[in-house]
Amino acid sequence: MGDKSAFVIDADWLEQRLGTPGLSIVDASWHMPAQKRDARAEYDAAHIPGAVFFDQDLVVDPESTLPHALPSPQLFARFAGSMGISADDTIVIYDGPGFMAAPRVWWMFRIMGVFQVYILDGGFERWKAAGRPVTAEPTKTAPNVFHVDYDASKVASLAEMRRIVDSGSAQIADARSAGRFEGTDPEPRPGLRSGHMPGARSVPSTSLSENGELLSLDRLKAVLEGAGLDLAKPVVTSCGSGVTAAVITLALQSLGHGENKLYDGSWTEWGAMSDTPVATGKA
Repeated sequence: MGDKSAFVIDADWLEQRLGTPGLSIVDASWHMPAQKRDARAEYDAAHIPGAVFFDQDLVVDPESTLPHALPSPQLFARFAGSMGISADDTIVIYDGPGFMAAPRVWWMFRIMGVFQVYILDGGFERWKAAGRPVTAEPTKTAPNVFHVDYDASKVASLAEMRRIVDSGSAQIADARSAGRFEGTDPEPRPGLRSGHMPGARSVPSTSLSENGELLSLDRLKAVLEGAGLDLAKPVVTSCGSGVTAAVITLALQSLGHGENKLYDGSWTEWGAMSDTPVATGKA
């Protein structure tokens, strides 16, 4: 098992197909508030030709107080259609470093019924460093009808997470840094307790890629099993606000693991409550 994920494409593949009908390129870059970076402004200054910007702070449930709550299927379809994206397109998603924010958008399209959706290995930073084409020209799109086929079974709710923590009916894989998981580092968002859900395993999202590339399948398997996950059993992924949890989801699905969900509220929801159990220290 030394091959790469079937959900990853390389820069040569994409560059050869720029401008091809039926290919949608999506810039899914997103930064933590503390980084004080404007992903949209960076996209406006330079992006892959033909790419549209997917604003992860905008394509959310407007009724939720959580920062990245999944929008309804109908609302997601309106956003995607307004970007000129069809569910029948081949969609390539990228972010700056490679595997930070792009997997979240990959996951969103997957659960909304798109299966020809991929992530650019190496990300935009490597694309630029290699001298591949970039532009500041706005991408011209025509509104499209996006036919959604939502799979609610891939999303875990707060109530479900309470049952999982109480019963141990599924494994929990936490994508935050080890320090945040163990409770030794503070959370970047105010008002959240430090630590992790009892029984969770620590799988920092950064451990699943190297130099902007997703690890090979055998190395992904080694990292996940080394964290204490049994890949024959159900897994729920979690993180700070539901973004980097999708990096673990990507790794699981790359390995053919089908029984996995993403806890959309993640630690922003769990850590802010007064009655949810919290553990500290190593897994």
